[in-house]
Amino acid sequence: MNPPTEKQSRILWFALTGLAVAAVVALIVATVWGLGRVLNLLSPVLWPLAIAAVLACLLSPVVDFFERKNIPRPRAVILVFIIALATVIGVAASILPQIVVETQQLASEVPEYSSRLQERVNDFIAHPPAQLQKIFPKAFETTVNPADGTKVSPLASIATSLTGSLPEMGAWLLTRLGKIASGIGLLMGLVLVPVYAFHFLLEKRGIQKNWKEVLPVRDSALKDELVFVLDAISGYLVAFFRGQVLVAICDAVLYTVGFILVGLDYAFLIGFAAVFLMMIPFLGAVVVAAAALTLSFVQFGDWQHPALVLGVLTVVQVLEGLFISPKIMGDRVGLHPLAILIAVMTGTTLLGGILGGILAIPLAAALRVILARYVWKKT
Repeated sequence: MNPPTEKQSRILWFALTGLAVAAVVALIVATVWGLGRVLNLLSPVLWPLAIAAVLACLLSPVVDFFERKNIPRPRAVILVFIIALATVIGVAASILPQIVVETQQLASEVPEYSSRLQERVNDFIAHPPAQLQKIFPKAFETTVNPADGTKVSPLASIATSLTGSLPEMGAWLLTRLGKIASGIGLLMGLVLVPVYAFHFLLEKRGIQKNWKEVLPVRDSALKDELVFVLDAISGYLVAFFRGQVLVAICDAVLYTVGFILVGLDYAFLIGFAAVFLMMIPFLGAVVVAAAALTLSFVQFGDWQHPALVLGVLTVVQVLEGLFISPKIMGDRVGLHPLAILIAVMTGTTLLGGILGGILAIPLAAALRVILARYVWKKT
């Protein structure tokens, strides 16, 4: 049998390379899909551990401070827990009643807000500002519906579809929140958050000192590389979560103050939700902006108050970008904003919603460490 010609050899190698690339892509897709399923399945266990780890990251510098004052670490941890508990009780006593009242009011007024929003949108479309008609003439052009003879416009059709689906969207959201809140496993796990955080803080020194010995790898160059990569990933995790929580709290306070000054209803509720939503960069800000602008449009029915709300959102984002994030986060995550946006979108799509979005940035930063170490060859 004659050996393959040079052209045939190139075709064979090209085919084998294509198969290898397809196999690698399939393996990556299967791994991501499996990780998403695991995250979804273990979310009642992972959420409390993640919250406890974030709390431990936030409280660890305070514990270290007391330990440097010659206070034994167990006593320092207990003292920090007492201070943190007193702070939480004080904050909860001051704002939690208002949040509960606003939540109950909003839940009871969802149908009324939906109908009022639809009326506002229809009135806006029927009598749009002249400036908008000049800028977007196609959006306000009316055509006659041959079925019933009514006049419709592209903007009216879109607005009717969106406002008509608001009750279903609200019911779906309330159902989801109810399922999350009623999950026995998640509630039991949340009760254990202080226990997890206490042990994380108490055993910090031992974990930092002995975790390398737990790795099931014998002492070798491979183990040294693995320790380096895991150390770098751990640094990114601590830096991101500690910084992002502080940034989210600062943003939430600024949002609340700004919305109160504008006169927006449910300002405390939006600010409280922003603490958790802003943990996910970009997407959290988009959700807060959409909720605030919608509520202001329904509440006031003019364009001045939504413009003021938009001004508050813009000012907070500018302050975050120029002052808050650089002071708190610095460049410790080391990712470009576009890379962060892509990571968040990918994580929320592939890795199980909010939890995946939160984990996406540290995972992307870990990938950056690996690429810098083994591909880009940076120090």
